[in-house]
Amino acid sequence: MFTTHRTPGAVATLFVVVLARVVLTAQTPPKTVWDGAYTDAQAERAQGTFSASCSRCHTLTPEGARPLVGDQFWQANTQKTVGDLLKFVSTNMPNGRDAGSLSASSYNDLVALILKSNGFPAGTTEVSPDTVATIQIIPKDGPGELPANTLVRVVGCLAPKSGADWTITNASAPLRVDKPGVGTDDPTRELGNRTMALKFVLSRLDTNVGKRVSVSGILIGAGGADGINVSSVTRVGDTCP
Repeated sequence: MFTTHRTPGAVATLFVVVLARVVLTAQTPPKTVWDGAYTDAQAERAQGTFSASCSRCHTLTPEGARPLVGDQFWQANTQKTVGDLLKFVSTNMPNGRDAGSLSASSYNDLVALILKSNGFPAGTTEVSPDTVATIQIIPKDGPGELPANTLVRVVGCLAPKSGADWTITNASAPLRVDKPGVGTDDPTRELGNRTMALKFVLSRLDTNVGKRVSVSGILIGAGGADGINVSSVTRVGDTCP
């Protein structure tokens, strides 16, 4: 039997190396579309597919009924991931009965073309479900606020009604969602320091005053600066904050 002994100096060195790796990992920012999520060759391959299958309904310029670039792109995708975009494109394009009918590689290439058309830089790795799953779609200067007319969920403390509107205090940052409803982490989600007006509330909320509530609805103004057009308000805690 062989026994390995480590000197105190060796143990200390090993600890420092492991600690440095942990700190480096923790400090590595998440990858975004500005780091390069596709290749130029992949975007070029998609030109023919787009012309044949997508150009009847969409454009790669800001003009047109359903542009895939510019404000419409940001409205639909800010703070989502490229993985989310790929899933949407592969599920819904081409429009109509042919939705989802293209090959997986064609959808990967189409997303590369959409990214290139929006001015994001090319990289060295092609779009695929695995490579883009966590790549964030955010403006170059940071996440910023979600645009107006985005469906979101917010958690906060329901305040007494003031005038025509209810409000929530200690509101969390709006979280983009695909459908209204309570999130599994809403009872423990970190609150913030915002106060947000709840517009067009159709249900009675008196019994929830002072409680933690989850609010789903459409942002009025960027980040909900002018309130939320409410879809649902649900109590998720008996105390708040």
